[in-house]
Amino acid sequence: MRGVSILKRITVFVIGLWLMHGLSSCGSTRQLVYMQGAFDTAQLSQVNAVEPVIRKGDILSIIVFSDNPEATKIYNQSLIAMSSAPASSSDNGQSSGSRVVSGGSSPSAGGYQVNENGNIMFQGIGLLHVEGLTKAQLMDTLDVRLSPFLQHPYYSIRFLNYKFTMLGEVAKPGVVSIPGERVNLLEAIALAGDLTYFGRRDNVLVIRETNNKREFARLDLTRPDIMKSPYFYLQQNDVVIVEPNKKKIAANDVATARDISIALAVVSTFAIVFSLFRHN
Repeated sequence: MRGVSILKRITVFVIGLWLMHGLSSCGSTRQLVYMQGAFDTAQLSQVNAVEPVIRKGDILSIIVFSDNPEATKIYNQSLIAMSSAPASSSDNGQSSGSRVVSGGSSPSAGGYQVNENGNIMFQGIGLLHVEGLTKAQLMDTLDVRLSPFLQHPYYSIRFLNYKFTMLGEVAKPGVVSIPGERVNLLEAIALAGDLTYFGRRDNVLVIRETNNKREFARLDLTRPDIMKSPYFYLQQNDVVIVEPNKKKIAANDVATARDISIALAVVSTFAIVFSLFRHN
């Protein structure tokens, strides 16, 4: 009878653990919901996106247009030529800027890489310092240099390597490249396959490098006012880290869970065998 009593106690213990787990899971569902509570539409309706600035290592697609297409060709000629021929040793961009071409037959197939000094070597103009400029400011700079030679010049400028990094408790961690130049934190999370069940939504870390200095911000995705944060819209090369919650830490302790399971099985088996022997 004593073995049966021990077995009953073990059964009650296991059932208790199961009930506690179920209750804790029900109580934590709010942690999985984004942007809870009321929305202050008067404040949150304002979009605080910041126009990206050009940084070292960026690759820019710059296409020049004007009312006299023949005169415009010279400013796009290098990209057309390089799309069909390898770069020569004299034009490797090591001293003043690098051109990066992905192939094709149009200027949009390649771009200018900003070197460590913040410069590019632009066809027909020469050395241009572009670091710290927005696209609009770069257009103004090109206007000053090209207006004497072109009739009503205008430009198409894009970032070819706009990217950010997602790490931690997301479904698809890694470096994410996007064709556009504006992405907010929620869109970034969606591109990474959303947070996992074990990801902390109330403490997401954003790391940003500005003027050779690192900035750190922790954002709470469960609060609507996250949209007012200057870090809600990501910038080029931002790193987003999603920390694990306590459930992930507990789930990772596989060895402990295995040992407990083995111990319960051994005790249960011992109690049953002991009870059988006593009855015999």
